[in-house]
Amino acid sequence: MILDKANELAREIRQSEEYKSYIEAKERIADSSKKALVDEYRKLRLRAQAALVAGEEDAECMDQLRSLGGLLQTDAEVSGYLLAEFRLSRMLGDVYKILADAAGMDTGMLDD
Repeated sequence: MILDKANELAREIRQSEEYKSYIEAKERIADSSKKALVDEYRKLRLRAQAALVAGEEDAECMDQLRSLGGLLQTDAEVSGYLLAEFRLSRMLGDVYKILADAAGMDTGMLDD
């Protein structure tokens, strides 16, 4: 019963505007150098986050992240992709929070 509802939710997600927009935007950058830039941006972002968690500062990484982020924002296809990805992630995060709250899990870190 629960797995049936989860599969139903998965179908609803695939029919959502957030998902459709994400897939369309993803396809627009899939076979281009833009995809490589987005991948590099993600790697830098993870490296910067890891440094922050470790209580360190990686100035070189932050400079590269700012520079690449600025470059990506000027490209309409890439910024559209990143925005679509953010909207889908936010929706999925909201779904997770609802499920975790129903299970009595602490989701305080997600309240921001």
